[in-house]
Amino acid sequence: MPTLPMTALGKTGLQVTNLCLGGAPLGNMPETFAYAVPEERALATVRALLDSPINFIDTAASYGDGEGERRIGLVIKERGGLPTGYVLDSKADRDLHSGDFSGDQMRRSVERSLRLLNLDTIPLMHLHDPEHTTFEAAMAPGGPVEVLQKMKDEGLVTHLGVAGGPIEMEIRYVETGIFDAVITHNRYTLLDQSADPLLTIAHERGLGVLNAAPYGSGILAKGPDAYPRYQYQQAPPAMIAQAKQLDAVCQRYAVPLRVAALHFSLRDPRIHSTIVGMTHPERVQQAVDDALTPPPKALWDELTPMIAAYTTVHGAFEDKRATLPEGH
Repeated sequence: MPTLPMTALGKTGLQVTNLCLGGAPLGNMPETFAYAVPEERALATVRALLDSPINFIDTAASYGDGEGERRIGLVIKERGGLPTGYVLDSKADRDLHSGDFSGDQMRRSVERSLRLLNLDTIPLMHLHDPEHTTFEAAMAPGGPVEVLQKMKDEGLVTHLGVAGGPIEMEIRYVETGIFDAVITHNRYTLLDQSADPLLTIAHERGLGVLNAAPYGSGILAKGPDAYPRYQYQQAPPAMIAQAKQLDAVCQRYAVPLRVAALHFSLRDPRIHSTIVGMTHPERVQQAVDDALTPPPKALWDELTPMIAAYTTVHGAFEDKRATLPEGH
């Protein structure tokens, strides 16, 4: 069986493969992804993951309001626990019904995640989508961050991360020095590099850096004609046109667009692991094969100036998506 490159996730000491299974679509959220994922297919995908070279799974309390964690937990229980050498992370979330983002809610969220995942402790737990509260409220005494730190002291959580949308907000949390890892999603792709400053700051501070949704939720995997959506909503016409331009160049080199999109993230030395959503068991092996097939340098020589030209055109789109649900 082929192996994938492994690296230490920042200063956490966790050893992770450069690919991570993104568990958002496993939560069966058709309102977000525009497709459903039956339970048996989700379970088969997790089983395939645990039998693959990938040793890293990412999920969250909000993925299907616990459904994603429940499905992953069923396979963990089936296997007699998380296999040795595997890393699993989740995310502490607000109450999706009331919007409660208090410290008490963070504890309820983490405790539910542990129950659903059939775990006593979790290697990495992220503060999730703090754009739904204020920085001051999150950092207040007895607030979400302090409660997560207490749960770390209690041994329920080994390492703390932060995962969210707006880049300036994420940088602010990284600069507190509290977090061991950071996730950005949909903001470091062939079509949007707005997370670049975050990647640099997190890398310089020694955090584990995770880049989620390198396909922009699907447009760069299925192609702009088959799936003209970026980050769970209709993509702007200019972005669809840019995706078609990229696809045309990739076709001339006989490189699938999804492979170029994946390697755009994999080839960045600041990123320790790239989180890729998968909902079919056969997709796991395809992702491994894609990761082990780097595009030729000539393709990057042609794509790089095109990518750079896209970096300044999506500001208005960034503003619109700040309140959308996160998923990978």
